[in-house]
Amino acid sequence: MGFPKDFVWGVASSAHQVEGSWPGDGKGRSVWDAFEQQEGRVCQGHTAKSACDFYHRYPEDIRSMEEMGVKAYRFSVDWSRILPEGTGKINEKGIAFYDNLIDQLLEAGIEPYMTLFHWELPCELHKRGGWMNREIAEWFGAYAEIIVRHFGDRVKHFFTLNEPQCFIGLGYLRGEHAPGLTASLEDTIVMSHNVLRAHGAAVEKIREFGRTDACVGYAPTAGVCYPKSERPEDIEAARRMFFAVPGDEKKWSWNVSWWSDPVILGHYPEDGLCQYGQYLPKEYEKDLEFISQEIDIYGQNIYNGRCIYMGQDEMPLDEKRYSGFPQTAAGWPVTPECLYWGPKFLYERYKKPIYITENGMACADVVSLDGCVHDPQRIDFLQRYLQCLKRAAEEIDLRGYFQWTLTDNFEWAMGYTLRFGLIYTDFCTQERIWKDSAYWYRNIIRRNGEQL
Repeated sequence: MGFPKDFVWGVASSAHQVEGSWPGDGKGRSVWDAFEQQEGRVCQGHTAKSACDFYHRYPEDIRSMEEMGVKAYRFSVDWSRILPEGTGKINEKGIAFYDNLIDQLLEAGIEPYMTLFHWELPCELHKRGGWMNREIAEWFGAYAEIIVRHFGDRVKHFFTLNEPQCFIGLGYLRGEHAPGLTASLEDTIVMSHNVLRAHGAAVEKIREFGRTDACVGYAPTAGVCYPKSERPEDIEAARRMFFAVPGDEKKWSWNVSWWSDPVILGHYPEDGLCQYGQYLPKEYEKDLEFISQEIDIYGQNIYNGRCIYMGQDEMPLDEKRYSGFPQTAAGWPVTPECLYWGPKFLYERYKKPIYITENGMACADVVSLDGCVHDPQRIDFLQRYLQCLKRAAEEIDLRGYFQWTLTDNFEWAMGYTLRFGLIYTDFCTQERIWKDSAYWYRNIIRRNGEQL
């Protein structure tokens, strides 16, 4: 038992966090490029203008992937690098970059898993209303068609959108991420519906213009709810909480079912409609068939979770964390149980093959006097989490795991202050140093996790 023989061990990144090279080679301005220019928006005034310089150094990073034994690389395409204004004229240099990246990945025996959108909304489309504009589904569909027509002969696996909970919740509801707005509840609900319509438009284009064996997926995120014990009542409490839509209007976007039920089940969750249905477009039901076009795989980004138990009144309750509960450098709790219960609950509800499209840990990594980067805390973290994932793989259709991330990179509003990589990046020189965890992950891949 354990992981299946064809289990996909991979690493993941996003375009804005690693590529750099802006302005340059025809890339347009994204909302993140603009956001970083505003004083106080990003920690210590950091920007992603250089990031990891992946735009020029990708051959080196591909060699590292190959040496590590990585089977797949999940990366995003920067919409503004392909279409500088979001629509219209194509930037051929952007096409050439991704062409070369894909070709070299395949030459190295690494399968490309392409994400169409990882938060890089072109500024020109933002000026036209962005996610508030119903036309964005058509804009995104046209962009998806360009991507599939150019790369679909070599790319089989596509994810449409990454973490809509984050780019709507943090970007438009709380204003912590680009474009830094604090929109009304009503407006963010409208945005969410347009996000799902954009997903549907991308699926349609991949089916029409991609290869016949194209594999289409979706990659949301969520904090997992896992049971305090394996008593049936605690399991049910955790399941209910995991799929519940929060009543807190400032946190409403942080859920699974509002973003995934329409995509896979063809309807919004009942509790979500009771709370927020009044803000949906009047004829939203007509869009649901378009939104729920068949997908092949379900990706979920999972980092942590909440421990839940059933109270005496049959109401789910949060188990209070003790003082000093382990956490990462990002302040996120270390809860390996979420990598068993999260995939299990998702598979039970949606009945789609599961990929863990992101999982990893931020650490305060430093180069030691011996010139190496020792990160035993990350190795311990990964071992605990992957042991739980191995248990899940014995019970459900679990297809792959993507470690976040290959190299330390630009971590959004936290700039370069958080390090998630298996490989250390010196952001002054762009030197790469393998951390101890990179060698550990290589051994995991070589033995398909048998030693866990």
